[in-house]
Amino acid sequence: MAGRAFDYVIVGAGSAGATIANRLTADPDVSVLLLEAGGTHKHWSVRIPGAAVANIVLKARNWGFETTPQSELDGRQGYQPRGKMLGGSSGANAMIYIRGTQYDYDNWAAMGADGWSYADVLPYFRKSEHREAGANDFHGEGGELNVAPITSSAEINDVFIEAAKQMQLPINADFNGESQEGIGLYEVTQKDGERWSTARAFLDPIMDRPNLTVVEHALTEKVLVEDGRATGVRYRVTKGGTGPQEVAANREVIVCAGAFGSPQLLLLSGIGAKEDLAPHGIKQVAELPGVGENLQDHIDVTLCYKSKMKDLLGVSIPGAFRQLGEMFRYKRERKGLWTTNYAESGGFLYTDRTEPSPDIQLHMVRAIVDDHGRKMHMGHGYSVHVCVLRPKSKGTVKLTSADPADAPAIDPRYLSDERDLNTLVRGVRLLQRILRAPAFEGASTKALYAADSDDEAEIIADIRARADTVYHPVGTCKMGVDDMAVVDPRLRVHGVAGLRVADASIMPQIVSGNTNAPAIMIGEKAADMIREDWASASQGNALAAE
Repeated sequence: MAGRAFDYVIVGAGSAGATIANRLTADPDVSVLLLEAGGTHKHWSVRIPGAAVANIVLKARNWGFETTPQSELDGRQGYQPRGKMLGGSSGANAMIYIRGTQYDYDNWAAMGADGWSYADVLPYFRKSEHREAGANDFHGEGGELNVAPITSSAEINDVFIEAAKQMQLPINADFNGESQEGIGLYEVTQKDGERWSTARAFLDPIMDRPNLTVVEHALTEKVLVEDGRATGVRYRVTKGGTGPQEVAANREVIVCAGAFGSPQLLLLSGIGAKEDLAPHGIKQVAELPGVGENLQDHIDVTLCYKSKMKDLLGVSIPGAFRQLGEMFRYKRERKGLWTTNYAESGGFLYTDRTEPSPDIQLHMVRAIVDDHGRKMHMGHGYSVHVCVLRPKSKGTVKLTSADPADAPAIDPRYLSDERDLNTLVRGVRLLQRILRAPAFEGASTKALYAADSDDEAEIIADIRARADTVYHPVGTCKMGVDDMAVVDPRLRVHGVAGLRVADASIMPQIVSGNTNAPAIMIGEKAADMIREDWASASQGNALAAE
């Protein structure tokens, strides 16, 4: 492929990249090269929802990053699993379909992201979506992304929702509707009991388009920049490859490598602050001090309980036999335990009513989840996550070397702003009250760690000892017009023509919820802007030629 040219080169086939590839190749007159550092998504551990834990713990389809030591978390290194396959993290996540709130996007617009208000982005959410529960003012039908109800929810979800009622908390059947507040069952990106990642939704149907070329195991090493313009990329195939190759982009290079990969690639290409580049011998081609800054993530802690409820997951001989039976049921019916996304219910609540929208999110999980599922407990039980939805702490992503194969230095600086710790403590206390409601009598046999503690010092110590990501890093190539913005509101990299970034890294502020649906929306809107800009340029050229 050396020396070949395409109209568009897309780096990263995740939630945004797969969407953009689909939309751009709908025009048969343009050619697209889609480069993915991982391999195929066509594996049972991706297809079967209940097997998702395998791709969180193992590294076959997971980057498995670690953070730098976190001073406010007892010096621990956090774990940052990210999908490494076609579909990216949409092939490894909990499949929860959440968009965030109207405030999130209106706030983006107020921060300088013109054209990204809630009214602007809602049509793109609806465009992608096929909601099995039906369309309305907030939801779409006929889109590629199937959004389904939980098919075989555990009894613990009924207990949780009943407890919320007893606490006089609102019950919400649609967290993406008029109001986000409340407790209820989540909707998930599944279809007929199988995971519906962006690879399934946006790539599988178009793989035979002659104007689309997909290269797997393609590690992009550098965006090539000449005279202030991105002209292509250099990449190498890491599985059976023959060494670096360069490919030209006649129109644009579109970077969709995620909140960690996108800033890393820009820095490797000489785009960033000189002090971040010089130590690695990288020549600067564009001064953009915001590259790798503004990292935001949802800090999260779990309350864990052992229980004898029969449909919970865990480690036991009876549980193993039940899993075997459920495996056959799944094969026959695509129903049952193997359809679980684990976090089947949850919700959004206020711990501070002065906030513009709920400030914590809960995920009820039908298993004991400890250290991302890497620490096992004998027996069965459940966990409830509580996370800070709009954290004030901000971190960085920097290079560790000039080698593209080396992981970047990821420093979220969790709890560096004390307000996040205060919100998390309030969230734990609120969750404790729910879990002590009459509905939970008999549901648990033992609380692990400080789940039942009333001592604030013990709660804080437990947070520092165990809190970590809930897998929503964003913001490291932020959109805006200020001095620290990396891309403008049309996602064009400041100071480098022919280069855009389109993924969760462009969020100026993290959204109040799971980030997969917003990343797909970013892909949808990016594709429209790319087409519009090139149509306008073509029209201008035609007029100039007359």
